[in-house]
Formats: sequence, C-alpha cells, structure tokens
Amino acid sequence: MILPKVRDPRFVTIRRGGTLTDADHHLLALWAASCAEHVLGLFESVRPDDPRPRQAIEHARAWTRGEVGMMRARAAGGHAMGAARPLRGAARHAAYAAGQAGAVAHVAAHELGAAAYAIKAVRAAAPEEEREAAGRLECRWQRDRLPDAIRDLVLDDQRLRNDICWSVFD
Repeated sequence: MILPKVRDPRFVTIRRGGTLTDADHHLLALWAASCAEHVLGLFESVRPDDPRPRQAIEHARAWTRGEVGMMRARAAGGHAMGAARPLRGAARHAAYAAGQAGAVAHVAAHELGAAAYAIKAVRAAAPEEEREAAGRLECRWQRDRLPDAIRDLVLDDQRLRNDICWSVFD
C-alpha cells in the first residue's frame, strides 16, 4: 500500500478542494514517468513483447501534454499493473512502477508509488550484498531529477510515507 488513509490536500488539485496546481500535477506525473522509465528495461528484458508498461509511461506523459484524458492514462496504468501481476522480482516491480506513473493523472499521490517501485526493482535486480546500496543510488538518481517546483513537496511526502513505501526512501 502506497497511499495514506487520509489524502494529503497538497496532492489534491485546487478544483477538487486541495492545493495542487495543474502545473505541479503535471510535473509530478513527468517525474513519476522518468522514475518508471529508468527501470523499464528490467521488465522489458523479461517480457520484451509486452508493451503495457511502456504504454503507461507514454500515456502519463501524453496526459501532461493534453493528448490523452485522465481516464485513458489511468487505464494504461492499470494495464501495466496487470502485466506485473504474474511476475516476480525486478520485472514485477518495474511494471508496477510504470502502472503507478500512469495512475498519477488520476491521483497525484501515486507519484511516490512509481518512485518506490522503481527503487524496489533496482534492489531486486542487484546481488543481495549490493541491494541496499543500489536502492540508495536509485533514490539519489530520482531526487536529482526532481524539478525545483515540486522538490520540497516530494521530499516531504517521502518522509511522511516512507513507512508505507517499504522504507525505501531512508
């Protein structure tokens, strides 16, 4: 579970009673797509003929450009999660990262799911003695790509939800 029981109004758009601007919502989606794309090869090396995770990432980006609607991006995210279910390890986590990225169009707080699953994917792909270090490197890579406009928001979200995100942001 990566979503809190009580929704953080900072991740709810202004038109729905929160404080999130559309511009920042788009930045969250783009960052989540980058996190997922960074580990996508871990899925595609196992299932090269399954386009669903890549399509979820593409739909997340297309949503930010106004080329697809929220429902279509969210559905693509769901299909990527469907691709993940029969798998194990790094490939499964990478597909879930893509699914979470697609879902950001619907619920902005899925941004952290994309990042957390990407870290889990990298950890799972690394030799056991290198997993923690690999996860820290991936977390640093993600943080280095945070746009300034959402940086404090995401870092605070990582601190608040670290426990329900498998403590991958330590």
